[in-house]
Amino acid sequence: MTTPVSGGTATADIGGQTVVLHYGDAAEEYAALRSGAMLVDRSARGRLRIGGPKANELVTGLVTNDVSALMPGQGCYAAALTPKGKIVADLRIFALRDSLLIDSPPRAREGWMAMVRKYINPRIARFDDESATTRQLGIFGARARTALATATGLDVAQLGALPRYGHVALDLPAGAIIARVPELELEGYEIIVPESAFEPLWERLLTEGATPAGLAAWDIARIEAGRPEWGIDIDDSTIPQEANFDELHAISYTKGCYVGQETVARVHFRGHVNRILRGLMIPQGPVVRGAPLADAQGKPVGEVRSTALSPRLGPIALAMVRREVEPGATIEVIVEPDGAQRVAVPAQVVRLPFPIA
Repeated sequence: MTTPVSGGTATADIGGQTVVLHYGDAAEEYAALRSGAMLVDRSARGRLRIGGPKANELVTGLVTNDVSALMPGQGCYAAALTPKGKIVADLRIFALRDSLLIDSPPRAREGWMAMVRKYINPRIARFDDESATTRQLGIFGARARTALATATGLDVAQLGALPRYGHVALDLPAGAIIARVPELELEGYEIIVPESAFEPLWERLLTEGATPAGLAAWDIARIEAGRPEWGIDIDDSTIPQEANFDELHAISYTKGCYVGQETVARVHFRGHVNRILRGLMIPQGPVVRGAPLADAQGKPVGEVRSTALSPRLGPIALAMVRREVEPGATIEVIVEPDGAQRVAVPAQVVRLPFPIA
């Protein structure tokens, strides 16, 4: 449900959280990625802290990546799976000095929390849901690093040297971290702060020239970067390799056992997935989520997931497509599958992320 509010801003409910869709002009917000810095409220994500000397070991047994190898200041991307190897949540895991800080997508938050409650004994590793006591913001684009450095007092070179999911602590406010994140295939950082520190930091970043942006602009950039969103592109019917999690460095094949490992290992060492997340270029779009896809003979080959009207590329989409449909192939998006007359538009399949125009 979309709710218009004052000043031309619109909001929506995502996973039980209120999210700004735009502040009046999504195209202008998106344009800030190339000309300045795009500032996004990411607080709808869940934030969980797991502490104690066994935290890394226990979380390693729950996710696809090797958390036990992380040193303080490092991080990784990973998936938590069902016993049958389907994605419960995709996660970003940040190793602190005495705990792990883990954030999850809004729609996957409850499933991830249920998994933690099932498998982690709080007497061995304490876990605390900090979603209500912390906030999260992201800054992305050409001037993201300089704006963030000036607003926080951190050194520009220090921020630029951070690896993927590497992070540093902020002294003020205490407990805050700044992490370098690759989600948009552009330079970007996310900052997790106590709830009371969010507004002052947001205002400082606006003073440094950052442009506030909502979910509409974020989604365009996310889709261009080929990043799946849990509950839209992937869910608990998706195997990690179907969502390109190998390419996203989310799976370790050398670590110990974890929930759902058998399916992931079998696909990697002895088989393949039957479908995979691809991009679609749709000159005669846009199209809607869920639209079926067909090859030249009319055979079903997949369905559309996320969609966007990209200022750079025109109508685009993420789609789950049969493995045998190679990048570069032209397929059909069935626009009116239930009408009296079948209507289809052509789409070109591309490897993710989308090419730079």
